[in-house]
Amino acid sequence: MRILLIHQYYLEVDDPGGSRWNEITQVWKSMGCEVTVIAGMMHYNGFEKASRYKGKYFVVNDQLGIKVFRCHVSEHYNSSFLGRLWGYFSFVFSSVWAGLFKVRGQFDIVIVSSPPLFIGISGYVISRIKRAALVFEIRDLWPESAIDTGVVTNKFVIKIAYLLEAFIYKKAKLISVLTPAFRTLLIRNKNVSPDKIILIPNAADFKLSEELLQNFNGDFFRKQHRLNENFVITYVGAHGVANHLIQIIEAAELLKDTPILFLLIGDGMQKQMLIEQVSLRGLTNVRFIDSVPKQEVFKYILASDMGASVLKKADTFKTVYSNKTFDYMSCKKPILMAIDGVSRELVENANAGIFVDPENPKDFADKVRMYLQDESLAKNQGLNGYNYAKANFDRTVLARRYLDCLRNMS
Repeated sequence: MRILLIHQYYLEVDDPGGSRWNEITQVWKSMGCEVTVIAGMMHYNGFEKASRYKGKYFVVNDQLGIKVFRCHVSEHYNSSFLGRLWGYFSFVFSSVWAGLFKVRGQFDIVIVSSPPLFIGISGYVISRIKRAALVFEIRDLWPESAIDTGVVTNKFVIKIAYLLEAFIYKKAKLISVLTPAFRTLLIRNKNVSPDKIILIPNAADFKLSEELLQNFNGDFFRKQHRLNENFVITYVGAHGVANHLIQIIEAAELLKDTPILFLLIGDGMQKQMLIEQVSLRGLTNVRFIDSVPKQEVFKYILASDMGASVLKKADTFKTVYSNKTFDYMSCKKPILMAIDGVSRELVENANAGIFVDPENPKDFADKVRMYLQDESLAKNQGLNGYNYAKANFDRTVLARRYLDCLRNMS
């Protein structure tokens, strides 16, 4: 099967961030598929292009046996809302050009992974020219998430986004969603046929975690990074508006009398503000770490006592699974879950952590103190989460199921 994936944020080797599609494409390649990727030149948390892309509009890379066409994205991407919007549309234009004039050959399927929603335009145009079936994957409901977080307020932009969304849903032969809540919303609110929707949730990368679990010296790593005497709670991910990490800073302030240390790993538009808040409050129990490759991220998680999944308090986020939740599970760490809805249900069904009311620092602090009072709680819940994810959210198993669905499209 010949598959073309259009994914603006497909990671490069050793890039930090969600590697869902990097792992899926490797599984598909091992199963005999020919996979090609059209991707952007900017990391989703980046503020400028890497030097190797400066002044270039198209660069072709061989990435672990996958041919990746890197396309121009405006460097204003993380400067403002208008910069972000132009970053989206600059990729629409460059990806369409690449799909029509740079990527040779025919494909059986064109897959678009969204957000951003606007690359649905690229997928539709390229699929029509290449005479391939269009599959649209929804990682996050857009524009709802952008509206709920206040990122998008312009009524004209919102109207255009909803019209485009309806058009793409109509033209896609198959729609892949990451959570059961997405499926319900598409059927109930968007009038999408249930027969058109498949559920392929996010998943845990057990290959990497199990390699490290066998060889990783956690005690040495903790000593090396001055974590020894602390109960370490690690957050991995973006530091943006949607993440609302100020709630962790507020909780840390209430926990100054405890041996709690929060590690915040990643980058984003609000990181500098968060650093300033920690300084203004005189906190010593919050530490910031710049984005690091996934293997290094897993070392920090393995050396921690708990993982945190955090988002702004918004109804839209009740429908999402947080990527990092599965990383914590695969590393046998319990989860401090500050996301209501399906993510909360996931953790509670697995007995793999505890729900915290989002944007409620007192609840954060009270729940964290529970773990300090019961040393066995974190260990037991971490093992529960690992076993639950192994049975239900193994990346390799789900990648094979995804391919089966593609092969069985009528």
